[in-house]
Amino acid sequence: MKEDFLYYLWRTKRFDLNELKTTSGDEITIQNGGELNHDAGPDFLNARIKIGDTLWAGNVEMHLKSSDWISHKHHQDPAYDNVILHVVLEEDQTIVRNCGEQISCLELRKRVPPKISKIYNKLLQNGHWIPCQHLIHKVPEITRNLWLDRLLVERLEIKISEMEKSLALNQNNWEETFYQFLARNFGMKINAEPFEQLAKSIPLITLSRHKSNLLKLEALLFGQAGLLERDFNDNYPKKLQKEYQFLKQKYQLQAINGVSWKLLRLRPANFPTIRIAQFATLIHQSVHLFSKILVAKNAKEIENMFDVKISNYWQTHYVFDKPSIKRNKSFGKTAVHLLIINTIAPFLFLYGKKKGDERYKEKALQLLEELKPEKNNIMDKWKSLGFEATSAYQSQALLHLKNNYCKAKKCMSCAIGNAVLNN
Repeated sequence: MKEDFLYYLWRTKRFDLNELKTTSGDEITIQNGGELNHDAGPDFLNARIKIGDTLWAGNVEMHLKSSDWISHKHHQDPAYDNVILHVVLEEDQTIVRNCGEQISCLELRKRVPPKISKIYNKLLQNGHWIPCQHLIHKVPEITRNLWLDRLLVERLEIKISEMEKSLALNQNNWEETFYQFLARNFGMKINAEPFEQLAKSIPLITLSRHKSNLLKLEALLFGQAGLLERDFNDNYPKKLQKEYQFLKQKYQLQAINGVSWKLLRLRPANFPTIRIAQFATLIHQSVHLFSKILVAKNAKEIENMFDVKISNYWQTHYVFDKPSIKRNKSFGKTAVHLLIINTIAPFLFLYGKKKGDERYKEKALQLLEELKPEKNNIMDKWKSLGFEATSAYQSQALLHLKNNYCKAKKCMSCAIGNAVLNN
């Protein structure tokens, strides 16, 4: 059993409320159980509880055993001085404040309905792909849909937390911060870190000074990527090398380590050389890209912004000095959709949050509704259970549900898990 089961019982009052008394024998009347605290500190805040003849206003702390108060070191934390009631499954130790006063304790061990406890234990102990696999279909569709809406927003909030930190480090420069995260997602999962390092090693303003010259842009990006530090046979990389040496001195640049880039198990179209060339072309074609995205009406307009035509050399190469069959190697629609999901929609959501403008938050959600759902093993499994996503809006929510709730068996923090127990 986990403490979140006690939170559920307390929030829903799904325990025996008759003749509630503390373990010391004082009568308890719960006027307001308080608000669940998702941050550090006591579990429920701003409760109002009558204990004996006194109405108390304060916080409620919960543990499986009362001795957890000591093992969790709450007796050393002033944040717990305002706890008015200690709710436990079992009182195995009397808990007192630093002043020696006993903290009132409510024991729930004999007050939990056996049926609820049995269902909860089944959820916790089964080995199904999701704990409520055989019960989720009994949950009303409106409950599931409302919870998925909430999960999508929660997923976006998690994504924007890192963006918000970077925005502060960049002194609220939206274009620079967007450029850095866009670069990270150009690298896909396997080369995300070196691509982000590359973007941070050369400011957007430096690239912007040469945006009309694709050769210089490629020289700067490939040079800063550490990919021009060897002898070449082809004339084009030799030109890049020569150009980079001049620009490196001019801007006092320091390249990242070229060994950071990974090619193993990558399709040639996703090689970092191709991605960097595409990124250079995007900068060559774009001015104030984030500002353009702010005014874009739909996903189609954004797709058009990323319709980059790679330079001639890369149409016949995947890496330097090794010719290949001529291909355009455009930045595909699937890749653009991943950028919208992982960078553009979260950035719009963050912009709306920082500016206090709900329109941009709504636009972020709208973009996800316009896109097709991602294809991966998790979505295939949801489909086999009868939950087929119709958009990236739904697939993002279902991914978050599986990875952040079902895997950790956080059923009591999940509206669907709560509904299973309520039924």
